[in-house]
Amino acid sequence: MRQLLCLAVLASSLFSGHALADKTELSADANLWMNVTSFGEAHRIGSELHLLSTGNWFYLTKRRYRDFELTLEVKVPELDEYVNSGIMFRGQIAYEEDIESYYAYGYQAEVDPSDRRWSGGLYEQGTSRQWLFPLHPERSEPGEHFQHNHSPEWTSEKSEAFRGGEWNHYRIRAVGPELKIWVNEVLTTHVTDTRFSEGHIGIQHHGSKAFARDGSTANTVKFRAITIEEL
Repeated sequence: MRQLLCLAVLASSLFSGHALADKTELSADANLWMNVTSFGEAHRIGSELHLLSTGNWFYLTKRRYRDFELTLEVKVPELDEYVNSGIMFRGQIAYEEDIESYYAYGYQAEVDPSDRRWSGGLYEQGTSRQWLFPLHPERSEPGEHFQHNHSPEWTSEKSEAFRGGEWNHYRIRAVGPELKIWVNEVLTTHVTDTRFSEGHIGIQHHGSKAFARDGSTANTVKFRAITIEEL
């Protein structure tokens, strides 16, 4: 039954095309979003979306977008537990028999408050390519789709753009194969990549062991002011 429901939602999103207005505040309407997995929770608190999950999970828009500029604010807690999040764009959905659930894969603007400080980097979720920028010594396979990196150095300005425990402003611009990510007005990523031309927007909770163990909500990831402008 759940699989049939998910398929109906996906079909509706695909056939709705681009009939809505060019600029939409996504965080203002719960009907614009969907959960295609068997886990993960999204709660609307005032004007904010609060995410909790036991595993790596994306809350996805029903619609697919091609060329756009997306802006939002995200806040992650400062905890001893591992904390990570991200913003998926041009995301895809596939069904996996092993888990009897859909899962999402695609480009991801990283929210990484760890000591690595790669917030604003570009990751490819759910594929073998993984880190597209910065390059990871063991988990980077950009391949033939990765055409050019216009700003190939991960500078101290980029690594220090994200502020832990505070609201952080992200801007993501995707026009054709040209992808740009800003964190608090610092351009962190600018690449040309041809892998995905359209897809869903998604906001991520990477999973909380404390939430799975005893229902602790300390590791809540918060989003607000999510607005997309189609170009």
